[in-house]
Amino acid sequence: MARKVLHHPQSPTLKPTLKPTLKPTLTVFTPAYNRAHTLPLLYASLLRQTSGDFHWLVIDDGSTDGTRELVEGWIAQARVPITYHHQQNQGMHGAHNTAYRLIATELNVCIDSDDYLADDAVHRIIDKWRREGSEKYAGIVALDATFDGKIIGTPFTTPATTLTDFYRRGGRGDKKLIYRTDVITSTPEYPLFEGEKYVGLGYKYQLIDLRYPLLTMNAVVCHVDYLPDGSSRNMYRQYFRNPRGFAFIRRESMRHHPSPRRRFIEAVHYVSSSIICRNPRFLVESPRPLLTAAAILPGVLLFAWLGFQYIRGRTLNVEK
Repeated sequence: MARKVLHHPQSPTLKPTLKPTLKPTLTVFTPAYNRAHTLPLLYASLLRQTSGDFHWLVIDDGSTDGTRELVEGWIAQARVPITYHHQQNQGMHGAHNTAYRLIATELNVCIDSDDYLADDAVHRIIDKWRREGSEKYAGIVALDATFDGKIIGTPFTTPATTLTDFYRRGGRGDKKLIYRTDVITSTPEYPLFEGEKYVGLGYKYQLIDLRYPLLTMNAVVCHVDYLPDGSSRNMYRQYFRNPRGFAFIRRESMRHHPSPRRRFIEAVHYVSSSIICRNPRFLVESPRPLLTAAAILPGVLLFAWLGFQYIRGRTLNVEK
């Protein structure tokens, strides 16, 4: 397993223990599966926050590497408010389901177990929301950066946007999503498929895009890394291990995406995933059967190409 060096790039002195607010505005939640070697980096960034208006929720998704003991040690230190929840392994989307059931704050943001917060992230998020937030918006979308500070993808060019519109206008790269808790919990939970551990998190985001825009913030709130054993870099393997989950998200994208071109791309992927999971009813179950029928030949070709990449053991390049 690849291990990340546990240090902050600038190695500043940790700030004194923050005084937590009685009812914090923001929950930072972290799904963790055997990431005891990376979590200290995130914990240290929480100690450096310039605002204490947050709560940290750790969803331990079946770890066997000492994650429980590590987090319970931090809870005993009482330097930041922490809730720890252990569950049987369900995959990232299952951990998100659990987090959304437990979160009670106005806003929430997911910070992955191998990433860390910018020192002023909580302050920036709360300040932005207090100044500009309202029921018109689902929350805030902000910037991610690499560990050396390079912004991932492109910045925002409008004061508010949906994720769909941002990428349709040529926007690129992963972004950090800070959602109103009442909005994200009003959408259906991610489905769990027996024997599978992956459903794209974009399912909920697509549904929210149909109802609300997000305030944009051209500030880095999270520094991210893509580990060689992480799900993003092993997407070819995910296609074959979780075909029903992929077929589900492709079917939903065909149903909701406003772009005809994108709907056809989703149909091609839907055909490919349906072949992998040996579903003979894929045309009947498609929300757009004619489009799906037109995508059968390219879907078969995609299936063959993905299988070739999987056999070769290739990893998917992730933009930084």
